[in-house]
Amino acid sequence: MYFLDANIAQQIVDRTIKIIGHNINVMNNQGVILGSGEPARIGSTHEGALLAISQNRTVEIDSGSARSLQGVKPGMNLPLHYKGEIIGVIGITGEPDSLRAYGELLKMTAEMIVEQSNSIELAQWQNRQKEEFILQLIRQKRPDFERLQDWAARLDIDLNLPRVAAVIAIEEDTQQDFADSLLKHLVNLLENPPRGNLVAMTSMTELVILKPAFLDGKQWDAEAESQRIDQLLKRLPAEMSTKCKIALGHYFTASKDINRSYQTAKETLRIGSQIEPSQSKHLYEDYSFLVLLAGLKDSWRADQLLAPYQRLLHADKNQQLDKTLRAYLQHFGDLQTCAQSLYIHRNTLRYRLERIEQLTGINLQSLDGLLRLYVGQNLSQNGT
Repeated sequence: MYFLDANIAQQIVDRTIKIIGHNINVMNNQGVILGSGEPARIGSTHEGALLAISQNRTVEIDSGSARSLQGVKPGMNLPLHYKGEIIGVIGITGEPDSLRAYGELLKMTAEMIVEQSNSIELAQWQNRQKEEFILQLIRQKRPDFERLQDWAARLDIDLNLPRVAAVIAIEEDTQQDFADSLLKHLVNLLENPPRGNLVAMTSMTELVILKPAFLDGKQWDAEAESQRIDQLLKRLPAEMSTKCKIALGHYFTASKDINRSYQTAKETLRIGSQIEPSQSKHLYEDYSFLVLLAGLKDSWRADQLLAPYQRLLHADKNQQLDKTLRAYLQHFGDLQTCAQSLYIHRNTLRYRLERIEQLTGINLQSLDGLLRLYVGQNLSQNGT
């Protein structure tokens, strides 16, 4: 059931009182005045409204009748209906003979305001429910699908539909008004026309989108999704497209792993923004190894992997050995190609490699050793 509140009641008064030049009162379904052109009357009970409610009809009160009723002036009182139920009364102050031409028009206007307001409130409530549902889905380490199934059904969401997560972030130095405008524009583009996207704000400058994973209804196509991101960026005004970054996460075949897809999108955005800050689009496939390493953050395993490389950095004041190691790894241990890329003699390269082995305690002829240095190097570079 819809309950008329004071804000809507006063809105009805303010909109209609200007039209006819007579005082307007709006009462709830208990006859209490919620809105009025005479503020002193707000909160009092209107007996004419009680009559209109109890008899479900328009009640006209002339000067003579008004003297026998409490808190009533001459006028007309018309019941307000919403979905077949009486939700209140609109009263017009004045002699009924001069008001009949306005009565039904004002009643219709008031009911339209109520219906419009309720529709907006309902839509806002459903949006809040949907956003909270999405946040529960992506932020829980192990979403309780059984508990969420009923919630999803009430929101008309298919929880088993394969989805992939994407994250859109607005640059931190963007003015808040501009950021708000950009996010609003993005939400509109993502939701209209409807494509099944689930969109929610995760912060003042960030959106998450849970996108249907199968564009053709059959299989996951990362390249097609990448093209759709390009199309979205092209639809933004130029001054807006330079202010946002979009990251597409990994698609997990199990629907219950959508939270993991969200985490990969977040890490992809973070790592991509560090490595290629000028780019607006970042894809999990381009940084998958580094994203997977991000899961080691703040763990003893990360500390152990980092230890040999950190010993090298501590001793390598001019970063000469670090550059040499990067070139050696980049060229897969090919001494000739590595020396040429560094513009040094092969003997100089051998000396530097021996020094790296001494400092790190790693045998560079060992695949395990090389992998450990490579991982440590990337963990250190990307702050994981």
